[in-house]
Amino acid sequence: MKNNHVGNPYVGYVVKRYPRFSETFIVNEILAHERAGLKVDIFALGNVDETHFQDVIAQVNAPVTRFDDKQRNTENLWALLDNARRTLPDFSTNLAGLQHNNVHEFAQAIQLALAVRQRGIRHLHAHFGTRATTVARLAARLSGISYSFTAHAKDIYYPYPEGTGLAQKLRDAAHAVTVSDYNLAYLREQYGNDARNVTRLYNGIDLHKFAYQPCSDNASAHILAVGRLVEKKGFPLLIEALRILKQRNLDFRCTLIGDGPLRDALQQQVQQAGLETQVAMPGLRPQSAIISAMRSATLLAAPCIISEEGDRDGLPTVLLEAMALGTPVISSAVAGIPELVINHETGLCIPPGDAFALADAIAQLLGDAALRQTLSQQARQLIEREFDIERNAAVLRNIFAAAVNHATSLPCGGEAFG
Repeated sequence: MKNNHVGNPYVGYVVKRYPRFSETFIVNEILAHERAGLKVDIFALGNVDETHFQDVIAQVNAPVTRFDDKQRNTENLWALLDNARRTLPDFSTNLAGLQHNNVHEFAQAIQLALAVRQRGIRHLHAHFGTRATTVARLAARLSGISYSFTAHAKDIYYPYPEGTGLAQKLRDAAHAVTVSDYNLAYLREQYGNDARNVTRLYNGIDLHKFAYQPCSDNASAHILAVGRLVEKKGFPLLIEALRILKQRNLDFRCTLIGDGPLRDALQQQVQQAGLETQVAMPGLRPQSAIISAMRSATLLAAPCIISEEGDRDGLPTVLLEAMALGTPVISSAVAGIPELVINHETGLCIPPGDAFALADAIAQLLGDAALRQTLSQQARQLIEREFDIERNAAVLRNIFAAAVNHATSLPCGGEAFG
């Protein structure tokens, strides 16, 4: 196995799919690592299932290795097991102790462990505490290195019928991070001592790319919303709030950027509300176009809710981006959002699911240029303090280095594993 200096470890990023249009926070993180000189490889566990990608993907230098998500050939599986037996340390002992019953995930873990040994990777970091962390955990054990992961939202709160073993993953990880104090409190309450190695680290953005521009006093009444057209984003609530504002004879226009399973239902809702001339739904747009839309908008609305299944947003990246640019925001008190959108300080934060409260907040911001200026300035200050990707990625690299140092100090260089 190749040897890299422990102080600057070679890290493998493990994700379910790469790239994904809505997961720019992972790309931002990797780019910040690369700017700091960290060597990163990306491992994707599923096929790309999207047709549109953010242009920032082209800036990533890290090579991407894709593993088949299903094992369909018995001979190939036996050959993989034989290679692992000959290559991975204590493979037979580890195989007996891991007791993982999903052959597809286990095969991916073996492939990842073999890549770790061949390339000299010293640490694995996964995003989301579901399949990516499942495979990273197994691969770390099989290859004798450390792992960590970032828990976001759905992976914490969604009631997966088969369970995800999150307690064990937290217990075995060298470190885990989550993206809000709200998540951190929940994990510590639910998992007790298993969550002792979890810390809060906000997702960050590149402040140079999202340069601040004071909002205009005479901005037109342009409401912007951006996101996947799924239940937790609360966009039906936005359309209802706009219907209410139209009844009040308020002059406005709205652009809803994004795509997803609720697109047809939202378009029908727009038609039924008689909002065809006020609401545009242009579909997916590259990040450069979204930034331009944010700069020209009067406000951005993100009326997030908790879905019927318990899914929710942690801290939507679109809020970080709008606030960094200087666009006033309205969102709702869901999960960690109030840590970012502090009501009447960095934005307006309303109760989730309340269309009338949303309509009132939109009308208030549209009609009060001084309030927009104040919220814009204070939001940018918060982003600079807490959400600078360069600073936050450096914290993560310290976590990686500490994990590698600890693993190296154990007998035979192995990782402590429950």
